[in-house]
Amino acid sequence: MKYNFNEIEAKWQKYWAENQTFKAENKSDKPKYYVLDMFPYPSGAGLHVGHPLGYIASDIYARYKRHQGFNVLHPQGYDSFGLPAEQYAIQTGQHPAITTKENIATYRRQLDQIGFSFDWSREVRTSDPKYYKWTQWIFIQLFESWFNYDTNKAEAISALIKIFETEGNANINAACDDDIELFTAEAWNNFSSKEQQSILLQYRLTYLAETEVNWCPALGTVLANDEIVNGVSERGGHPVVRKKMTQWSMRISAYAERLLQGLDTIDWTGSLKESQRNWIGKSVGASVAFNVIASEAKQSANNENTDVTLSAVEESHKIEVFTTRPDTIFGVSFMTLAPEHELVSKITTPDQKAEVEAYIEATAKRSERDRMADVKTITGAFTGAYAEHPFTKAPIPIWIGDYVLAGYGTGAVMSVPCGDQRDYDFAKHFGIDIPNIFEGIDISEVAFADKDKTVIANSDFINGMNYKKATKRVIYELEQLGQGEGKTNYRLRDAVFSRQRYWGEPFPVYYVNGMPQMIDAKYLPIELPEVEKYLPTETGEPPLGNATVWAWDTNTNQVVSNDLVIPTERGTRDEESHNGIYPLELNTMPGWAGSSQYFNRYMDPNNDEAIFSKEAIDYWQQVDLYIGGSEHATGHLLYSRFWQKFMFDKGYVNHDEFAKKLINQGMILGTSAIVYRISGTNKYVSKGLKGTYDVEELRVDVNMVNASDEINIEALQKWQPQFNDAEFILEEGKYIVGREVEKMSKRWFNVVNPDDIVTDYGADSLRLYEMFLGPLEQYKPWNTAGITGVHSFLKKLWKLYIDDNGLKVTDAIPTKDNLKTLHKTIKKVQEDIENFSFNTSVSTFMIAVNELTAQKCNSKEILEPLLVLISSYAPHIAEELWEALGNEGSIATVPFPEFNESHLVESSKNYPISFNGKMRFTMELPLDMSKDAIEAAVLANEKTQEQLQGRTPKKVIVVPGKIVNIVG
Repeated sequence: MKYNFNEIEAKWQKYWAENQTFKAENKSDKPKYYVLDMFPYPSGAGLHVGHPLGYIASDIYARYKRHQGFNVLHPQGYDSFGLPAEQYAIQTGQHPAITTKENIATYRRQLDQIGFSFDWSREVRTSDPKYYKWTQWIFIQLFESWFNYDTNKAEAISALIKIFETEGNANINAACDDDIELFTAEAWNNFSSKEQQSILLQYRLTYLAETEVNWCPALGTVLANDEIVNGVSERGGHPVVRKKMTQWSMRISAYAERLLQGLDTIDWTGSLKESQRNWIGKSVGASVAFNVIASEAKQSANNENTDVTLSAVEESHKIEVFTTRPDTIFGVSFMTLAPEHELVSKITTPDQKAEVEAYIEATAKRSERDRMADVKTITGAFTGAYAEHPFTKAPIPIWIGDYVLAGYGTGAVMSVPCGDQRDYDFAKHFGIDIPNIFEGIDISEVAFADKDKTVIANSDFINGMNYKKATKRVIYELEQLGQGEGKTNYRLRDAVFSRQRYWGEPFPVYYVNGMPQMIDAKYLPIELPEVEKYLPTETGEPPLGNATVWAWDTNTNQVVSNDLVIPTERGTRDEESHNGIYPLELNTMPGWAGSSQYFNRYMDPNNDEAIFSKEAIDYWQQVDLYIGGSEHATGHLLYSRFWQKFMFDKGYVNHDEFAKKLINQGMILGTSAIVYRISGTNKYVSKGLKGTYDVEELRVDVNMVNASDEINIEALQKWQPQFNDAEFILEEGKYIVGREVEKMSKRWFNVVNPDDIVTDYGADSLRLYEMFLGPLEQYKPWNTAGITGVHSFLKKLWKLYIDDNGLKVTDAIPTKDNLKTLHKTIKKVQEDIENFSFNTSVSTFMIAVNELTAQKCNSKEILEPLLVLISSYAPHIAEELWEALGNEGSIATVPFPEFNESHLVESSKNYPISFNGKMRFTMELPLDMSKDAIEAAVLANEKTQEQLQGRTPKKVIVVPGKIVNIVG
């Protein structure tokens, strides 16, 4: 009976679906275990063999926990909003919902055919209104909340309003905008409704503000930093510029310290936690205020190099800086502002205006990531303005430079050339004076940021102090002047939450008199409207500006026609003139919105009354094991932790970290195929001959190349027009391609489709091979030829149970060797799974099958538990053989075999028997025999007598448990 893997796998996939074998219950007497994958974005290309790596690992663990008696939640869904579907819609006119539905169907088919034990009854799709209803609901909760630093948690905005009504805001210790003005309770109560709403926006956890963003004109949308590569959009390679726009933002910065401290409580990959620590970027130092000198004083200082008196200080302009080294303040010789800093336009002198504006325009074309990474290029412009040193009162020139970012810290730095390499390089490049505050030391030889942190500055109150004492003293003196204080700063910035896209979650927001209002949660979801075009409008509004039915009627609580919105004569939209009908928000939410709570929604995905029930969250608690890529360290995981902590503050969840353990799987790399074109021609030379030509490398589709690296020239000529009339210079009648191991990507034509692998070798072979390639966390190159090894193993496993005559397994009593093989396999596989060392388990299975085959084992007592061990890795063949052994139902929940150590305890030793140091035969003897007994038994053996031929040995050397050597 042949191992027909195609029929077997289709049979059991159908069985699992019809019987809902992997459906998890929200109530169970079993202990719970929640295994989660980072859910995929369903692209049009479908899966390649690199994608299932993490899913296979999590599936093995989920199946293992079921064998251990756990009620396992292992869900799957789709992150189905996103820019690729929208760009396809722009190009073809096809609605993104249609494209997304088709792509999801492809993904579902591919996932099913690999045999994953997902609970598909809990599937979620972020583009489903039933799902994004709850994303909108969370947005409303954030809008109705503020962060109280005194309690270190989010609280209701209504509580803040009560404080304003009775006390004003002088004593509020809240996460809020930097430019908050103080007001009394009386003033608050006299403010207009619009004024009060405007003030509250400065405190809300989600708020509208003018923000520096990455704007991509070609895509017509804002991009996150991780959507930009080398200064252009990752999607399409379009230019990106920095631009100020009014955007929705999330006040994630309020949670910076909690996000940092929380990393110590979770078992996540070390490198991932370090990425988040760096992103949060905690720094302890001081905030310092430098007064900007009035224009006439600036001119005097500039022309005559005279001292500037206090009377010349313009108090209305101050430059706030944050520094981790306040002790170096006497080394400040210039200041650098970010080109986007709001003061630049106010302080730049007329004669410097043209240069400054040109520099700002050039800088806007560089992404923040590029600016941060470029440490070699030195650019800048002088504003013509000066600031006053807080202590020496000396004028300090104010420059702008793109190495300072508006969104990091205050967007300004006090530049200390003798304490910072970049400041030093900037000063040298532009010829700025570098004061030598280090006595007797040539500044060109100074090791920046003095290594022993000893201040050598020649100043009255810190001269000779060490770093810590000097820092405290400087902060004290700044406080006395009213120009500084000690401060903890974070690199983490509030997250821009608006996107100028169509295919995303609509905001549950309408505008009255220009102020945002939330739609009552009971009227959610607010569904995406139909639009004629998916591009921005001709007037620059986001794609939703093309919608004709996109206004909110507060009388009927429905979305109605835009024609019912009545603009005022002034061209604004006034509250009294609308009859309760107002414009809706035109932006949509970013991609990370839908992925920031999906793990909790999985606990109760079909609940229409709440995001999840208390019973569900109380049972499942949090994710026990999360497996996903390290590239999501910040874009998804940091934001998810933020939302989880907010939900915890509001009492919706019972843990402020959503996942106990997180593992980053590595990447399966593709082996690209390269052809060599002779430069300036359409001739292609085989790899072995390319050394004699000047060649260009072109990557071609790997599916046209065989295992011997020979390309099918006929297929190549049909593949792309450029190869139609090409000339091929062969070696021994063949064209041999070059090979390069790199990221598996459509861009490099090195993608291997799992459909082909499953068709040719079966899903169980694919699963085993992906695990066999190497440790889960490492990068591993794919080689299709290598899969034949694990496929041969599965055929050998099959033959252990079934041959041409049918089932071979009997009720025979197992031998000692049979039991030893089984139990060492149980021990090793259990250790491997719990340590996520799946690759070594595959090797263990191969050894076990080889040993049992050699032992001619046919005992059901051995072969039945072996199937349970293998079933997590190769579930289809395990199910088929389990059934063949006469068992009913699925193997999925059969208890994991118990390890019995006694079967590994050796009771005898197979001694090598040597004569004059040369081993002649072996002899098995009990381990508890004495030396004399061993010697007697060996001398009595017939083979010993043959070797001695009647001679009496001179000496018999016995090492118990090791060897016997007869010296003759």
